Formats: sequence, C-alpha cells, structure tokens
Amino acid sequence: MTRTDVASRVIAAEPGRVFAALIDPGALVAWLPPTGMTARFEWFDARPGGGYRLELRYDEPGAGKTTADTDMVAARFVEIDPGRRVVQDVDFDAEDPSYAGTMRMTWTVSTAAGGAMVQVRAENVPPGISAEDHAAGLASSLANLAEYVELSPDGGGGTRQRR
Repeated sequence: MTRTDVASRVIAAEPGRVFAALIDPGALVAWLPPTGMTARFEWFDARPGGGYRLELRYDEPGAGKTTADTDMVAARFVEIDPGRRVVQDVDFDAEDPSYAGTMRMTWTVSTAAGGAMVQVRAENVPPGISAEDHAAGLASSLANLAEYVELSPDGGGGTRQRR
C-alpha cells in the first residue's frame, strides 16, 4: 500500500515570492534540505519535462540512502503552473528496495491571511522513509522556506544561515 504525507504552513511573504523559491536552484539549496543536511545540484532545468539531480548530504553520517552520508535524488518536473503549483516525480538513488519507486511531490502556493499558504503533498512515499521522519523533514523544509523568503530582502537568499 502506498502512503501519502502532507504538510503545510502559512508564510509571511507574497505568494509570488514564495513560488519563485520553489523553482530557483539557488533558493532550493538554501531552504529545501531539512535540518542536519545540506544540498548541491549536479544539474537543474526548471521546465515541464526538465528536472534535476540533487545531492543531499547529512551532517552526521550513517543515515544516507545512497551512501553513508548522502541521498542522491533524480527529479522530473511534471508540471509547473506559474505562481501556483510545482509537481515533480522524485526517485532516490538507493540499492535498498525500501526506497525504490517514484514519489510524486506537489508543492502548492495560494494566498492566505498574512501571506502565502504552502502545501506539500508527497504521494507514493517509499516505505523506507518513516512517517515520523518524513513529517519532521517536511516541516523543517517548510520552516526553512519561511525563513528564506521572510528574511531575504530580494527573495534570493543570502541572509539565511545554513547549519
């Protein structure tokens, strides 16, 4: 049976500014990695049919899916609805079959009192990712996104300090 995890947060920033951070590689490496991780792109092409290859590196080795301290993911942009939604299919590079399969991530931005409502919906979550760990990771990424767009005067990062 497949699992779907959902997280959301109201962010005190204009929806357009929040959406821009969903498709900008410089922004993504600043806010997407949950606490305890950093990221770098091998390549990035933000358009439907495009995608990216991303290395997520753990601060503490031992939790990685690809190596002891990394998760490598390949993602394909299925849909980019400007200002509103980004849909991507994500595959982990892992030999462990519990991380196999394609997880669909849908990021939706809408207007809310006080700023923008951001919701992330992860469908077909690999069973190797515990619901508790995934909830914590999604909440951490949303908190990072809020900090990134709320603090950065140009919406382009630079003020957020990474761990």
